[in-house]
Amino acid sequence: MYAIIETGGKQYRVEEGDSLYIEKLEVEAGETVEFDKVLAVSNESGLTIGSPVVANAKVAASVIENGKGPKVIIFKYKAKKDYRKKQGHRQPYTKIKIESISL
Repeated sequence: MYAIIETGGKQYRVEEGDSLYIEKLEVEAGETVEFDKVLAVSNESGLTIGSPVVANAKVAASVIENGKGPKVIIFKYKAKKDYRKKQGHRQPYTKIKIESISL
């Protein structure tokens, strides 16, 4: 059984037991979170596709940790003009583990 959920402007295909990194949520580690924007659910009886979401479908997940991704260096310069600008960025994330999918 799998589901397709939407969170943080992105779509993820999830199954029970999966752990994945998503855009940062304002929840602490150890708490549970429910996703109600379920776009599709596949189970033994077939595939159910929502328009735009499947009614009464929920995906429950537990938050494992909040953190930051690896540093990305942004370096801008203009040749022969003595212009250099160096900037770093670390994208915040939330790591979750899918507990259950209910239809």
